[in-house]
Amino acid sequence: MTRIMGLDVGDKTIGVALSDPMFLMAHPIETIKRKKASLDIQRLVEIIEKEDVKTIVVGLPKNMNNSIGPQSMKVMSFVDLLKKQTDKEIIYEDERMTTLQSERVLIDMDVRRENRKKYIDKIAATFILQSYLDRRNNG
Repeated sequence: MTRIMGLDVGDKTIGVALSDPMFLMAHPIETIKRKKASLDIQRLVEIIEKEDVKTIVVGLPKNMNNSIGPQSMKVMSFVDLLKKQTDKEIIYEDERMTTLQSERVLIDMDVRRENRKKYIDKIAATFILQSYLDRRNNG
């Protein structure tokens, strides 16, 4: 049963989400605390192999005017390193507003401010992946 993986790549953490086998729903999996790129990628490759991931959807943090800024360049550099360790298809998904959406979900769930950071990145990865799945499934 193959799956699609969603990633929210940040400076300190990487949020990871996976689709269900029918590619309908995205589910948060984990938040990887960034150590160094090789270790971060090693953990991602472990998940890719264990979950039989066929496609990786990576959130690209574009500027509000749709341009590529410094944070987008960091994400693209990380993806270049990931491409050297996996032959899976990698797709960029516009991630503008996903952190705000994630924050709103956590506030609505009454998660205390100091605990939100534990969840926000994997929830953002879930929004990134769900956006891709919805567009993919709706033509």
